[in-house]
Amino acid sequence: MKDIIAAVKAHAKANYNKGGWDIVVEAYEDSEIAEAIEGCSTAEQAIAKMGKIVGVRAAYREDIQAERF
Repeated sequence: MKDIIAAVKAHAKANYNKGGWDIVVEAYEDSEIAEAIEGCSTAEQAIAKMGKIVGVRAAYREDIQAERF
């Protein structure tokens, strides 16, 4: 599991400005990543699953930011 978490974190850093991955870098502890990707057996599965989660959070953030103006 540590290798899969490391892969998710590496992907998040490499894609910091895309699709909400900055949220993982800035706000997720390893234990939270592990909880979010529970059931994944490969890094690819974990990245896809985490991508869906942060994509929703990023969309919510964009909605909030759009209301400021």
